[in-house]
Amino acid sequence: MNIQISDIGHVIQLAIAPVFLLTGVATKLTVLTNRLARIIDRTRVLEDRLKVSPNAEFSAELETLYTRSHLVNTAIASSTACGLLVCLVIAMLFLGDTTNLPLDQYIAGLFVFAMIGLISSFVYFLREVFIASRFMRMQHLLSLQQPR
Repeated sequence: MNIQISDIGHVIQLAIAPVFLLTGVATKLTVLTNRLARIIDRTRVLEDRLKVSPNAEFSAELETLYTRSHLVNTAIASSTACGLLVCLVIAMLFLGDTTNLPLDQYIAGLFVFAMIGLISSFVYFLREVFIASRFMRMQHLLSLQQPR
């Protein structure tokens, strides 16, 4: 097992694309966790207000927030799984090259599963954004209908 510097350089070149993907996934996780934090903050405010005076509007918004938090949590889980799988792809690229093991099919399979996780994360994120936007539009329409 004589590893040449040029071989390591070649593996690093192969691993660059998954590393950039990993950077994108990490950025997406930051966005998702920030959205979840805002949902949690708003939920706490509404729960405190409900304790003081029960209100159907607060309850409806809480239900929407619970749905949104579930979707964001699922998107976070999918993104995290994607990141883990990308890390495994990178590790297997190095392992396969340094040990001459035929890991091509495993690497391809892991990459496909990583993409499925990323797609899933985007789908859940998009659903959460649609729900948030719809609720915001409904609140705006209700505020326009109320007399001043």
